Amino acid sequence: MGAKSLKGSDVVQVMETITFGNEVLPKRVKVENKSEFISKVLDKWAFENNVELDFSRPGKPTDNPFIESFNGSFRDGCPNADWFFSLEDAQEKFDIWREDDNGFGPHSSLGDMSPNEYMEMNENSPIP
Repeated sequence: MGAKSLKGSDVVQVMETITFGNEVLPKRVKVENKSEFISKVLDKWAFENNVELDFSRPGKPTDNPFIESFNGSFRDGCPNADWFFSLEDAQEKFDIWREDDNGFGPHSSLGDMSPNEYMEMNENSPIP
């Protein structure tokens, strides 16, 4: 079974979910040149919400070092460390990893705070 393919509408749904109730949206979103990000639906959402889509150059991972760093940490901490017996088993292990990483893992990019601690500290700050 192959990986689930995302569509632009899936990305819009995620953006609407994470911004629901927020009065402030990001001014810019860094995205890769992949089909789920090159879509009329996502472009329309960005235009209507005054959000700039900042596309990375194809084949240039240095354009987006934060996600590349995350991908490496994620691979080291989860998929490379575990066997998965089903999609449900993989999802359960990913959820456990995410809860641990967000709740307990200090991140140097956040001043050695966990993401949860950082969110609490900046709860009422506008999103840059």
